Amino acid sequence: MNRINELFGIKYPIIQGGMIWCSGWELASAVSNAGGLGLIGSGSMYPEVLRKHIIKCKKATNKPFGVNIPLLYPDIEQHINVIIEEEVKVVFTSAGSPKKHTARLQSHGIKVVHVIANKKFALKCVEAGVDAIVAEGFEAGGHNGIEEITTMCLIPMINDLIDIPLIAAGGIGSGKAMLASMVLGADGVQIGSRFIASEECSAHINFKNKVVSVNEGETDLTLKELTPVRLMKNNFHQKIQNAYANNASKEELINLLGKGRAKKGMFEGDLSEGELEVGQVSAMIKEIMPVSDIMSKIIEEFEQEKNKISNLKL
Repeated sequence: MNRINELFGIKYPIIQGGMIWCSGWELASAVSNAGGLGLIGSGSMYPEVLRKHIIKCKKATNKPFGVNIPLLYPDIEQHINVIIEEEVKVVFTSAGSPKKHTARLQSHGIKVVHVIANKKFALKCVEAGVDAIVAEGFEAGGHNGIEEITTMCLIPMINDLIDIPLIAAGGIGSGKAMLASMVLGADGVQIGSRFIASEECSAHINFKNKVVSVNEGETDLTLKELTPVRLMKNNFHQKIQNAYANNASKEELINLLGKGRAKKGMFEGDLSEGELEVGQVSAMIKEIMPVSDIMSKIIEEFEQEKNKISNLKL
């Protein structure tokens, strides 16, 4: 049996990315109902808002779902308290030390998965005792690894290093990419950008429409001095480039970023001044679809391509 399916009690080893402003209870429950593992993105939520999303998700699905916690955000302790009180069974952590909260969460029967982008932090995850690891290549949208290691290089490196279940992320939005990731050594995949362009995603329709119209080369990994983030090129991105050209200090970059920039772009739909976090795979996404159709298409393509590979000859 697939190790990811067994770990989470799901039908398909497909995990939906816990994307801030994009991953509310509607998206998480839809992915879980379609056989994957949906994640509520808590990074854009106050603790009581997170509680409401968990409660609504429980009502919308009787399948497993989880919560993603970016550890660099405030209110982490309150978020964890809510997760424990509401008896969520799966937590994905990122952007911080895997050691800090893993044992406490596991003591409440919660499966803990941590997101990494290099071998050093993969080993720290093993030391911390996490249940699985997400290895995210720099093709991915949102906060990312500073080393710029691609998914195709990262997955086999991490696979050679660890024995616990491995989930591939970054640049994955199709059955073909899912199969390729598993051939490289992953037990399953985490998909973010493809689910932005879904009917159930909580992102603003302006952002969804932008995702399906973007071309290759229209995203960039930037702001490494703060925390690396992949976003679409727009007027705000140009301001970042201008700041670099003028040798801006870290403090000046912080001031330029300001507060609420991601909300402005992804949730409120300001395509000019907002931060539009999305992966390189967005150039391959052509339509907004229901989650059930996205999942069906990925699984169907996976099976078709797997059959093709069995007939390959050198």
